[in-house]
Amino acid sequence: MRIARGSIPLRIGAQLALAAWITIVGAPVAGGEEPLAPKLTPKLQDLLRQEMLSVQQASQDILLALVSGDDARVAERAQKIHDSFILQQSMTPEDRAHLMAVAPEDFVTRDRAFHGLSAELATAARAGDRPAQRERFRRMIDSCVECHERYATDRFPEFAP
Repeated sequence: MRIARGSIPLRIGAQLALAAWITIVGAPVAGGEEPLAPKLTPKLQDLLRQEMLSVQQASQDILLALVSGDDARVAERAQKIHDSFILQQSMTPEDRAHLMAVAPEDFVTRDRAFHGLSAELATAARAGDRPAQRERFRRMIDSCVECHERYATDRFPEFAP
């Protein structure tokens, strides 16, 4: 089946599942940086995994809602991703200081941008703007993949150059 230009291929669901699992798990091996995950405390690793499970489920729901034209569901799930700062909500000041000490600034910037895109997706869905929804979701997926290629090659060597 050939998908029209600008639409979301259904096979992206498999890529999305992989992408959602590995956001915020490691630092780039390329460029000489060491993986981030081993530097995190077990508590921070667990919080990140919880957030990624939440993002993964919401993203899969968004994909299904997009292909069935369910704007309300897209908006609700995209807003959930935006608001899913499990890590941020559960960290102590000591946890936050540790994360900021070991996480590259680019990593933090990318995470904030990802959550911003999810808010834009929710806004587009509330407006019933389906082309904008597809574009924002595509950008979210691209953001996931780019971050994983850069920061999770230790956990997922398929992303390594």
